[in-house]
Amino acid sequence: MDMRLEVIGIPVSDVEAAKAFYVDRVGFLLDHDVSPAPGMRVVQMTPPGSPCSVVIGEGMPLGEPGTTKGPQLVVEDVDAVRGELAGRGVQITEVQQLGPEGAPGSRFAFFADPDGNAWSLQEMRRS
Repeated sequence: MDMRLEVIGIPVSDVEAAKAFYVDRVGFLLDHDVSPAPGMRVVQMTPPGSPCSVVIGEGMPLGEPGTTKGPQLVVEDVDAVRGELAGRGVQITEVQQLGPEGAPGSRFAFFADPDGNAWSLQEMRRS
């Protein structure tokens, strides 16, 4: 049995502010922004190169804004991506070594969206 994770819902308080943050600052690609029913809005965005998208919106049961903790964006060069995000105005931590020096997947940087939904960047270099 195959199962693919394709969409993750992120609860936000201000859809426009969150959309601007994820698209303009973080660099996600806007897949669609639709209102399929009265009182409902669905904004779907995808990180570049990812098969999994993020959805924010109104009228959907996504939980309390700011309660998502732990989505991880895996990147080839965490220093470069961290610098790019910081240059776009994202408040992001310095790169942190969490584990033995040189161990695969042990370098991270962390940031949050305007509601406090927390994300991490994890460096995984190709062999």
